Amino acid sequence: MVAAANGKLVNVRVTTMDAELEFAIQPSTTGKQLFDQVVKTIGLREIWFFGLQYVDSKGYTTWLKLNKKVLSQDIKKESPLQFRFRAKFYPEDVAEELIQDITTRLFYLQVKNAILSDEIYCPPETSVLLASYAAQAKHGDFAKDLHPNLASDRILPQRVMDQHNMSREEWEERILTWWKEHRGMMREDAMMEYLKIAQDLEMYGVNYFEIKNKKGTELWLGVDALGLNIYEREDRLTPKIGFPWSEIRNISFNDRKFVIKPIDKKAPDFVFFAPRLRINKRILALCMGNHELYMRRRKPDTIEVQQMKAQAREEKMAKQQEREKLQREIAAREMAERKQQEYEDRLHVMQKEMEMRQQELLDAQDTIRRLEEQLRKLQEAKEELETRQNELQAMMERLEASKELELAERQKMEDEIRLKQEEVRRIQEEVQAKDEETRRLQYEVEEARRRQEEVTAAMVSATTTPAHHHVAETDDDDEAVPNGHDVDLAPGEGEGDVDDPIEGGRITHAEKNSRIQNQLAMLKQDLAETYDESKETTLDKMHKENVRQGRDKYKTLREIRKGNTKRRVDQFENM
Repeated sequence: MVAAANGKLVNVRVTTMDAELEFAIQPSTTGKQLFDQVVKTIGLREIWFFGLQYVDSKGYTTWLKLNKKVLSQDIKKESPLQFRFRAKFYPEDVAEELIQDITTRLFYLQVKNAILSDEIYCPPETSVLLASYAAQAKHGDFAKDLHPNLASDRILPQRVMDQHNMSREEWEERILTWWKEHRGMMREDAMMEYLKIAQDLEMYGVNYFEIKNKKGTELWLGVDALGLNIYEREDRLTPKIGFPWSEIRNISFNDRKFVIKPIDKKAPDFVFFAPRLRINKRILALCMGNHELYMRRRKPDTIEVQQMKAQAREEKMAKQQEREKLQREIAAREMAERKQQEYEDRLHVMQKEMEMRQQELLDAQDTIRRLEEQLRKLQEAKEELETRQNELQAMMERLEASKELELAERQKMEDEIRLKQEEVRRIQEEVQAKDEETRRLQYEVEEARRRQEEVTAAMVSATTTPAHHHVAETDDDDEAVPNGHDVDLAPGEGEGDVDDPIEGGRITHAEKNSRIQNQLAMLKQDLAETYDESKETTLDKMHKENVRQGRDKYKTLREIRKGNTKRRVDQFENM
């Protein structure tokens, strides 16, 4: 008991899974008043799952009683008084029962912490898949350019990391691979997916207590949302006997003796012994709370719960619509960026082509200049040829006229004529060569002009955006946004009572979802290559054996509930 002097206020610190709250309470404040203050502060309405924990004067963790004054309870003396706000009871099916995002978040953080600290056994492949959902829940969509560093995150149980010959970077790489698969998933949905997988783990949501049967055999009692289970001392993974809440009529204890009366009056009482009275009190409180919730689930929802579910559906739909609108905007922006990049790439190619064509144009212009020079020289050669031909003709005429000239003069003239004829032949050959060169250059000019026209057309094209590069605009408005579809929501009004989920053939989330089944199979195969069997724990071996025999959580529960209550009570007594 904590004393407060003269009605002085007492400072209290309440730690939730993601926040610390501080209050000052009156000496007369009850547990319920403090609890109400906490849930009001964090905006929680699904209060039936939660409670306030404290460490008592003997060092035991205890739940605060709501109907008693806070200071009248055996709380460890310190300032401020320390409490932890935690889930006390777990839902049978998170997707069916959890309504508010804050409730999902608190359960997610608590279950994740239990898995990472190995309070809940989780096989390696499931640990990696859960870590990928945790990354999505914390960081949102994976983005390569904004790649968050997972080095500061607790990503996997230490046991799993120790059992594989892999560096932390290699673990992170595997988690990133699966994280990318969750692109587009809302953070709240990632938390829910995490819980849907985690709730199929055998130790999820189970409170374990050391007990003995009448023979004195040391056993474990497991109390959870579905009923009571008995475990052998060395195996908290696989229960051996089970009693659903629907079979239990009455529970009581006297000192260390705990008595459970079955609905079947022909069956004997189920009796066990706890090491301390304090533990029986805790067992009783957990049994009462879980049994009440079990029965409440099988009745129509109260008006308040119906209103909460309706509000949650509306909020989820609004978020989904907002998310879809955002996704469309992101997709449109990405499309615009892709189009812009394509246009820039095309423009870059066109610029390269323009530079090439420009060079070709310069080459063509140079060819034209050389042709004009060649034509000028050809014309000069023709004129010179004509002059020499005229001179030759004049000399021939003089030769004819000078037949009477002396032989020496005639010989001289003939030599001059011969030289002139050779010169004329040479000039004729030059003219012919120049004529051929001119024809070749004329062909080149025609080709150059054709290329020049192509270059001009390409330059015009390059300065105009083609029609298919224009970004299409959407005229969707908010009313045109299609409603999102909800997945795994609570059943609607008017549906009948829910049968016991185990007897009704409940299966694991992985069994329902082939995608998750395939992911787990791939991860298992991948991790097997680096597994070190020498570091295998007892729970690892038991899990392997269960898998080998085709058992999972729900198949095991169905198996251990077979037979009438009397047979199972007798089996317990003989353990």
